Amino acid sequence: MKLAIVTACPNGMVTSVLCARLLEAAAQRQGWSTSVEVHDPAHPERQLSAATLEEAEWVLLVSTGPLDMSRFVGKRVFQSTPSQALQDVDAVLRRGASEAQVYVAPQVAEPLAMSRAEPRLVAVTACPTGVAHTFMAAEALQQAAKRLGYDLQVETQGSVGARNPLSAQAISEADVVLLAADIEVATERFAGKKIYRCGTGIALKHAEATLNKALAEGKQEAASSGAKGPAAQEKSGVYKHLLTGVSFMLPMVVAGGLMIALSFVFGITAFKEEGTLAAALMQIGGDTAFKLMVPLLAGYIAYSIADRPGLAPGMIGGLLASTLGAGFIGGIIAGFIAGYTAKAINRYARLPQSLEALKPILIIPLLASLFTGLIMIYVVGKPVAGVLAGLTHFLDSMGTTNAILLGVLLGAMMCVDLGGPINKAAYAFSVGLLASQSYAPMAATMAAGMVPPIGLGIATFIARRKFAQTEREAGKAALVLGLCFISEGAIPFAAKDPLRVIPASIAGGALTGALSMYFGCKLMAPHGGLFVMLIPNAINHALLYLLAIVAGSLLTAVVYAVVKRPEVTELALEPAKA
Repeated sequence: MKLAIVTACPNGMVTSVLCARLLEAAAQRQGWSTSVEVHDPAHPERQLSAATLEEAEWVLLVSTGPLDMSRFVGKRVFQSTPSQALQDVDAVLRRGASEAQVYVAPQVAEPLAMSRAEPRLVAVTACPTGVAHTFMAAEALQQAAKRLGYDLQVETQGSVGARNPLSAQAISEADVVLLAADIEVATERFAGKKIYRCGTGIALKHAEATLNKALAEGKQEAASSGAKGPAAQEKSGVYKHLLTGVSFMLPMVVAGGLMIALSFVFGITAFKEEGTLAAALMQIGGDTAFKLMVPLLAGYIAYSIADRPGLAPGMIGGLLASTLGAGFIGGIIAGFIAGYTAKAINRYARLPQSLEALKPILIIPLLASLFTGLIMIYVVGKPVAGVLAGLTHFLDSMGTTNAILLGVLLGAMMCVDLGGPINKAAYAFSVGLLASQSYAPMAATMAAGMVPPIGLGIATFIARRKFAQTEREAGKAALVLGLCFISEGAIPFAAKDPLRVIPASIAGGALTGALSMYFGCKLMAPHGGLFVMLIPNAINHALLYLLAIVAGSLLTAVVYAVVKRPEVTELALEPAKA
């Protein structure tokens, strides 16, 4: 039998790929010939050709959102969802083979009439790293909308930019705009629309309730950040502004750190010889990219607070913090000073109507930059530089006991809420220290963040009978996500059984953090998971670092395998299925 498999989860490519691979493997076990397409609108050349579809006896379509079905007209098609496919791939294939029906193009008028009766929503999801929560929240919202019968379009603002951008027509026709974001999202295009804001974690764990609350509680707010209502101001607090700055700083940190690591390939001191490739790499990474880290952090903190008028004073304050030796701590302070100063000037400075246009391009940047710069030079710079120098000296000279305690603290924080505020605080602290050439906390932080998904994935293998089929499939996905340093892979387990998952994760993360600090591991890049180890000198003591991750993951796996209660319902049904 020839089968064409098409998976289309536009806001969750990890799910798309996982579904495709599991279905392909299951079909091949049955002796079927398969052709697989992981649908990606950005790469139409990867679609199955018309000839391949023509040869297929039927098409299995696994999707979460709208898809152009015109190329399947006349073919036997069976449609399913990722959750159904991941729960039991063999059952989906059996049903598809027997229930697939010839697809006929629908009438145009009927869907239009039906859709107008549905609540219409558009959503934007965004998180600081733009890797996991962004896409997982989007997929959860789409699946919830499908269950509720709502018309929903989701734009994801991930690390590679916006995907599935909302059209002007979709925004104008929407009843409400849902902003599920942990960082600031530009709202100019939503002027006059009802807007409901929440974090990605809430949207991921309570998707249906979030959609219903958005319809019931969405309120109109002005487009610019400087004119938000009180409710919006409360939700866009200090933490969100800080994470916005961190999210824009991360690519600079990654690029700079890896450039420095590559310069060490030629020798630890090779960059000191002028004119060599090692010197050029160090100039790009250490002398340029790392110098831009703090200005970017401060600039986008201010941007999150005051919109575009805050960007220039924030970056100026950040560069001053860097040159004064105040580092990332000074950059954070400069960003908040610049942002709130620009916001205050925008709100309280009254100008004649003829001069109002000068405010965002002349008056706000000038006055905010002047105030921020003077505060940094005469008030903040030297004291904060002293604090940072003391912190750096402590980290560089601390004994084994203090190093282990710091590793335990950072490791536990990374595993407490799996991508939540405490996790992000530990991560932001470690990333900020990279600008001061303190690389050990970053190594401990990333290693500990990998432990929960890897450990829980291992637990689904060593205590297989205690886990439902869906949990075993989620465990495989969690393993892959953990290797990529995506802690959120453990969220499906934590949401279902938090009182057992979180302590097990903390135990493993604390052990890994402690071992990483004890071994003296230092990491040059703030992301990438185990794949960073493929880059020479990105991390020292690579085998010991791997040992720390394995030890913590096994501890989490064993602890959770022991304390988890078995899935009694499924165990009772399995013999009947056999």
